Order: sequence, then structure tokens, then C-alpha cells
Amino acid sequence: MTNSEAPILSPANHTGFTPSSFILVGIPGLEMYHIWFAAPLSFMYIVTLVGNCFLLLSVKTVRSLHKPMYLLISLLSFSDMVLSSSILPKMLAIFWLNDVEISFAACFFQMFLMHVFAGVESGILTAMAFDRYVAVCNPLRYPTIVRNSLIPKIAAISLSRAVLVVVPQSLLAIRVPFCSRSIVHSFCEHIAVVKLSCTDISLNSAYGMGITLAVAAMDLPSIGVSYALILRAVLNLPRKDRFKAFSTCISHICVMSLFYIPIAFSLTLHRFHTSIPLYVHIIVVNAYLLLPLVANPLIYGARMAEIRQGVFQLFQKQKDRLCLCK
Repeated sequence: MTNSEAPILSPANHTGFTPSSFILVGIPGLEMYHIWFAAPLSFMYIVTLVGNCFLLLSVKTVRSLHKPMYLLISLLSFSDMVLSSSILPKMLAIFWLNDVEISFAACFFQMFLMHVFAGVESGILTAMAFDRYVAVCNPLRYPTIVRNSLIPKIAAISLSRAVLVVVPQSLLAIRVPFCSRSIVHSFCEHIAVVKLSCTDISLNSAYGMGITLAVAAMDLPSIGVSYALILRAVLNLPRKDRFKAFSTCISHICVMSLFYIPIAFSLTLHRFHTSIPLYVHIIVVNAYLLLPLVANPLIYGARMAEIRQGVFQLFQKQKDRLCLCK
């Protein structure tokens, strides 16, 4: 029997066990099309890694980019790389090679990393909104309020908050007895794993939904207020200066929209999942996790002239070094 044919045990007939590994089904009902998902996912992963590597190298090597806004973008790029690398390699192994088995420890580590760095991204996006608010509404005080030394503190706070809320979720999930090891998903998503339990998972489900809503309730109002104040300040400027002032925020608004809107859509699907095919829900979950990771470096690279110039300078330095070697 192959891994993909592993039996799904009935909760009614078993009291539970702790499996040494799980089986990731992929996208249920579309298994025959997995190979068609593999190619675009591979392209997305390459774009994510290459794009974010260029962003990080540009900010690190170009002195003019050693500013809070670009350091925050670097934090977001690093988080994108960790988040994508926690999910996509195994997903690609499933779709390309039918390598559907994942160890118990690896599954929970993937789940932990995914939820932690999704929370980190939300915290960074909130900090980026505050950064733009100060830059537009209090430009004279910007150098004293938002300093480079503030960025490591933002990173530490975002990471600490995410870990503090995700650790209890992981501990609740890891202690449940399982009656099956076939996860009907393409990665170890929290609710998909705990649904394999033989016991009541209402606490797990409520906590998972609760922390998502709690983080959103903390971050989204802060982002909304920041951009409302930015909009008010921009509208008070002379007409010729409005676009220039607001254009610095367009990239951030695009990134935040890509991050939060699909999450809201996914939560809506989860709430009304009985009337929607399961494969649709899983495709949407994959999209809300992966599309922002691909889009972020493209958006910042295309919208921000300073970053484009930084990438160009990076290429120029490498070209000069090659010429010297010859």
C-alpha cells in the first residue's frame, strides 16, 4: 500500500493514538491535477526567494536604504522567506513527487512556523502603517520618532507577541488523541490537523479563531486609523502635492490588501464551509498564504524607485567585481 492509500481510521472505532507521521492529501478531489499545480507553485517559490533576496541584499549593501522604512521592508521580506520556506518545499514534494508523508514533529513545526510568521507579518504591516503616518503627518518629527534603533524593537515585539499566542494553540493541538493520520490539506494547517482528533475540538477551534480575530482586532484598527489620518493630511495639501505625498503609501496599501482581504475571505469560507467544496477552501487558503509572499517583492521593486536603484547598484557592483577578476 502506498502512502497516498493510507487508511483513514474512524473516530467511532478507536480511542486515539499518537502517530509517528501524517499523510498530507494535497488538494482533495483534484489529486490527478497535482502536477498542474506544481509548476506555478515552483515559479512562485523561485520568485519569492529571488525577489526577497535582492531586496535584503539591496537594503544591506546600499547605504541610502539604511532608513526605517526600508528596514521594515527587509523585516517583511525575511518573514516572507521563512513563511514560504515552511510551506512550499513540502507542498512541492507532494505535487511533484507524491511524497505525501510528513513526520509528527515536522508537521507541528511547520504549523508553528506558519502561524508565528503570519502573526509577525501582521505586526510588521502595522508598524509600516505607523511609519507612513509619521512620515506624512509629522515629517519634521519623523527623524526623532522613527529611528533605525526602533526597528529591532518592532521585530522583537512582533515575534514575541506571535509566539505567545501560537504556543498555547500548538500545545492544545499536540495533546489531542488522533483517530486518523490523513490530513485533508496540502500543509499542516491547524484546524485540518485537530479535526483528526477522537475528542471534542471545540476549544482548539475556538482558540484558533479567537487569536486570529484578536490579532486582527489589534492591528487592523491601528492600520485603518493611520491611513485615515494620512488621507486627511493629504487632502489638506495643495492639489499638485497630493499625489506625491500619497504615492509613498500606495505600495504599503497594496501589500496590506493582499494580506488581509484573502484572510477575511478564507474566514468567511470557513464559516460557511458546508455549502462550498473543500478543494475550493483549500485553494483559497493556499492563495492567501502564498500570493502576498510572491507579490510583496514585486510591488516594492516596481513601486519604489529607491529599491530599484538599490538593485541596479547591486548588479553594478557585481559586474565591476567580475571585470576586476578578468
